[in-house]
Amino acid sequence: MGFFVFLPLVLPLTSLPIARLAEHHLHPRNAVRLLSWIGVTMAVCSTLALGLLFVVGTAQIPGNPLPDSWSDPEIRTAVPFHEAVGTAAVVGLVTVLTACSRSLRRHLRVRARAQRALAPMPLDSDLVVLPDPEPYAYAVPGVPGRVVVSTAMMDSLDADEQRALLAHERSHLANRHHRYLLAAQLASCVNPFLRPLQRAVGYATERWADEEAAGSVGDRRLTARAVARAALVTRGGGPAPSFAAFAAPGPVPRRVTALLSPALGEAWPAPASPAGLAAMVAAAGTAVSAVSALNAAVALLLLVKAATPW
Repeated sequence: MGFFVFLPLVLPLTSLPIARLAEHHLHPRNAVRLLSWIGVTMAVCSTLALGLLFVVGTAQIPGNPLPDSWSDPEIRTAVPFHEAVGTAAVVGLVTVLTACSRSLRRHLRVRARAQRALAPMPLDSDLVVLPDPEPYAYAVPGVPGRVVVSTAMMDSLDADEQRALLAHERSHLANRHHRYLLAAQLASCVNPFLRPLQRAVGYATERWADEEAAGSVGDRRLTARAVARAALVTRGGGPAPSFAAFAAPGPVPRRVTALLSPALGEAWPAPASPAGLAAMVAAAGTAVSAVSALNAAVALLLLVKAATPW
């Protein structure tokens, strides 16, 4: 195993450049998919690495429930500083599992609560307008998905801006943005180095919906005005970090600026460009992370097999 088992824990740092450049140089659709793929892959590799270190760490504990052959000295010494590293891995893996389970439970709880609240509403439309003096607008995924808007939000926008708002929220539902947001959130729970990717995915999903809303209403300036006006009257975001909201707290000025600028093409940037180089570095880091995790897993499997009496 050696030092290979540690690489998946630090290689997420290679994704930081593309997380910063994606929002300016990649089409939002491409950015969301690329960053989500990188984040999930690196999170899985980090979890596998922690699991392998957990095995090595618990092997030295007297009376552990693992098979006796797993406590062979060759297995314990397969990782440098195995005593300290093993103890840290036990704490780290428990922390990761706790954080992921809390985030997932919160997402499911908020989603179920929202769906129960909307269940009595007629199903002849995906739009639900709630009489509420608090301005908000967000998409509730489900079967069917619903767009929830308060009367205060509708009153703050004119008819054309309302069309842009609804097109934005329907884009969230149609493209299942909540799945990307949840995946990025869970990945950041696994490895703190992936938190910049979570923020980048959150921004890119809003930009993706902005672009589709602008295409639907046929006016980028109108959509920018709707985003800005909604942000001015909104004091909160969606019901959960893994739900999308039209005017969620965040880089609204950058969204408006992007809408007032020419749309980004869907082609990938040239390999020699900063975004292209950053994407290749992130892809290489992801590949090395996967290979390192698999190499460490195979090495531990071979050590266990060699130490197991037949």
